[in-house]
Amino acid sequence: MHHAVSIVTVLIGILTIVGLAVLVLAALHDFAVRTVPNAYSVILFGAGAAIRLCAGGAHALQWGLIAAAVIFAATVLFWRLGWMGGGDVKLLTSAAIFVPTMLVPTLVAATALAGGVLAIVFILGRKFAVRPAAPRPHAVLARVLRCEQWRLHRGGPLPYAAAIATGGVIATLHG
Repeated sequence: MHHAVSIVTVLIGILTIVGLAVLVLAALHDFAVRTVPNAYSVILFGAGAAIRLCAGGAHALQWGLIAAAVIFAATVLFWRLGWMGGGDVKLLTSAAIFVPTMLVPTLVAATALAGGVLAIVFILGRKFAVRPAAPRPHAVLARVLRCEQWRLHRGGPLPYAAAIATGGVIATLHG
């Protein structure tokens, strides 16, 4: 029996690393192109469901699904009001089952705080952003930064997956 417990612990550890990596990838993708691929949300949701099942059985999975449903209902309303993108809704819903259920309020609070900081940075950035220079750089990072400069200059949307990833990492490491 002791051997089975260590396998479950290792599995939970692996799934946690996968989930954290997906959150970081989602943030980077959103920063680069302002979308969150559905695959990231699906992987995060699956990892979270498996963790809940391994950590606490069907009861823990049930509470994780309830938490995800509550977050989904709230964020769909935000999406309808134009406050969030659809990819952000799916990512935050998936993060709600990924983090331990008792830490979903931490996820939400940390995401909101990170989103506020992100908004302040972008508001200040928009004040000082100038139109990018004409020649396009060849290096990938330089191109991404040039795109960001263009988005700031034009008042483009925030990469809110970065805030969600921050909230998810904080809630996961807090647990």
